Amino acid sequence: MFSDMAGSSQIIAQYYQFIRLGFEGYKHIMENCMESTRVLREGLEKMGRFNIVSKDVGVPLVAFSLKDSSKHTVFEVSENLRRFGWIIPAYTMPPNAEKIAVLRVVVREDFSRNLAERLLSNIEQVLKEIDTLPSRSSTKAAHVTATINETQDGKPPKKTETQTLEEVTRHWKRFADGRRAGAC
Repeated sequence: MFSDMAGSSQIIAQYYQFIRLGFEGYKHIMENCMESTRVLREGLEKMGRFNIVSKDVGVPLVAFSLKDSSKHTVFEVSENLRRFGWIIPAYTMPPNAEKIAVLRVVVREDFSRNLAERLLSNIEQVLKEIDTLPSRSSTKAAHVTATINETQDGKPPKKTETQTLEEVTRHWKRFADGRRAGAC
């Protein structure tokens, strides 16, 4: 009996907010959210580095992908934005479009125009920083080349216990990251 009530608490809170704010209050909140969404969308378009994949109407969110992901990915952008306190999820799309990866920002009531402008500034800073880094694909190629050059007589060199542990940890992290990058 009590478990049914726990699920309804959000509905009761929403009903209270609707009674308190009324239609005009909710309309005002949604207009502000859509304005912040517009500021964010236009700022991203102005950078010239992103394709906006979300619609302009409906839900206040912006989904966008890199126009050129040959050197860096949206996952790197997402990872680097965390340093500024932003948790912007990066996703791969569902089957038949899984080669497309996007970042998604959901604009909530407390996401103001100032926050949208700060996020845009932080995205620009991250892009400048990752542009100075070697691409992850060239880093992987260099690692493979170095590994091949280090082998003797076709046999890989003996690894220390620490190296083995680090390698296993890297593989598990990649596995876990792959499971998080779903289509939701």
